[in-house]
Order: sequence, then structure tokens, then C-alpha cells
Amino acid sequence: MVQLILGKKGKGKTKIILDMVNKEVNDAKGNIVYLDNKVRLINVLDYEIANADEFIGFIRGIVSQDHDLEQIYFDSFLKIAQLEASDRIEEVVAELDQISDKYGFKIVASVSLDEAELPEALKSKVIVSL
Repeated sequence: MVQLILGKKGKGKTKIILDMVNKEVNDAKGNIVYLDNKVRLINVLDYEIANADEFIGFIRGIVSQDHDLEQIYFDSFLKIAQLEASDRIEEVVAELDQISDKYGFKIVASVSLDEAELPEALKSKVIVSL
């Protein structure tokens, strides 16, 4: 299952996602991964991911190493997944959905878009729209 937090830059998506992570940490029985474009838990930019396919491979690598994974949080999803100048968001989210369903964990991603800019097929995944 992939869930999306939408809003243009500066609307408060990071605060919402961090609040969610902090709340979930208290109840988690397995592990939680947080990906960001800044140094927090995993600095995705350190791994020189060049495109969305490499990002998917990066996520598969995390999943393969953590059998207790319950949740992954992506802050600045379009940036870390190399989707800022791409029209592949629907395709990449579908692939992440398939991975998370297969291995039984949840993904929450902050996306710097207004809901009106989001492909129609992804609107059911929105949990917060700022």
C-alpha cells in the first residue's frame, strides 16, 4: 500500500511525515525506514541514484536486507526518486505498491504537487492534501 501526502513546497509535508514516523515508532513491532534528501536515516543523495529505475532497485535492496520491515517513509519523493522532470510517477508508485504488497509493508511519501496535478489513478492514495 502506498499513501501520499500532497502539497507544494513549504506547505508542511515534512512536519506531517515526521509526526507520523514518531507516532509509529512507539507502536512498531518491526523496523521503519525513513528516506530523505537530507541526512536523517538514509541520505538517498549519497547513493547517486540517477533515475527512477535505480530508485526502485535501491528500495528492493533495502527490503531484501530487512525482513522485519513494516514501513518506509519518503520525504521529497519526486526528488529522491528522480521523478521531478518525469511523467512516470504513476508507473513508479504502481511498482512500489506491488513491492510493498508482496513484502507486507506500508509506504508513505510526501509529494510536492497539488492534488489537481496528480494523475487521477493516484488520487485514491492521498491521505493528506495541503
